[in-house]
This record gives sequence, C-alpha cells and structure tokens, in this order.
Amino acid sequence: MTREVRAFAVTVLTLATLGAAAGLLWSGLTPRAPYEVTQHGTVLADPSTQALIAADGWFAVITGGLGLLCGGVGWFIGRRWMLAVLLGLCAGGVLGAMLTLWVGSTFTIGAVVIEAAAQPGAKVVPGALRLTASGVLVSWPLLAVGLFALMEGMHGYRESPLRHPYADPPDPL
Repeated sequence: MTREVRAFAVTVLTLATLGAAAGLLWSGLTPRAPYEVTQHGTVLADPSTQALIAADGWFAVITGGLGLLCGGVGWFIGRRWMLAVLLGLCAGGVLGAMLTLWVGSTFTIGAVVIEAAAQPGAKVVPGALRLTASGVLVSWPLLAVGLFALMEGMHGYRESPLRHPYADPPDPL
C-alpha cells in the first residue's frame, strides 16, 4: 500500500511541477489583448482582437501536449502501480492545469507587444492573461488519462487469448 501511495504522490508532484513550468511557457508565448484606460476603468481597446482566443488556444496546446507526454511516460514507467499512476495522472493533470493558469496569469514573461488602433492621447496597456473558454482546463488530465487507457487497452489486447479466438484447438488426450 505504501508503494502505491508513493507512486500516486510522485505522479501528482511531478505534474504540478510541470504545471508551474507550463505557466511560464504560456505567459511567454501568448499575446496580450490591448486594453484602453478610461475614466470608468479599462475596456477592450480592439473588440476584434484575436488575442483572447489565442490565449485559450496556446493554453490548450501546451497543456494538451503535456497531457499526452505525461500519459505516455506514466504508462511506460508506472507498469507496476497502474491504478495509482492513473489516479495520479488525473489528479496531477487537474492540479497542473490550475497551476498553469495561475502562474501564467500572475507572472509576465518576455516582451509584451500590443498593437491597437486607439484614439489619439489614449493610454493602451496590455491585459492580463485569462481563459475565456474554461473547458480547456480539462485538456491535460483528459489527454493523459485517455492515452494511458488507450495504451493499456492495446497492450492488454495484444496479450489476450481473445486476439486469436480460432487458434489451434488443444491436443486431445
């Protein structure tokens, strides 16, 4: 029982660490939406900007790629503790995605360039990263668990007697 708990904990902590690094990567790659500072607060300077959609897309690509990587590595390494690693991929994927969102929206990495057609004299500032499609938060755990299950299903079928249902009948005694 102790080894299973250790495998679960190592999997969750590894994915959480990757989540923090993925947040920095997301912050560095994603363009910022331009906001105009007005007397009523900040408003979106360019309503036709694609930066809000790009933030969701980059988040899905980064966390989805990490989900596939973690699912494959988890299946190869955690063959002895399948259930613990699988549950760790699920919980760690959720934690990693949440950490990616928090780190990416809290820290700004790299140069922030904004381009917007603003009124003369208006102050335009870059907006903070945020997700507009919250469904991309499940891309990491979904792809990690999905690839893990697919690989285990293929491996189990390859070694199954059901693969050859009409094999040679046993020798009669």
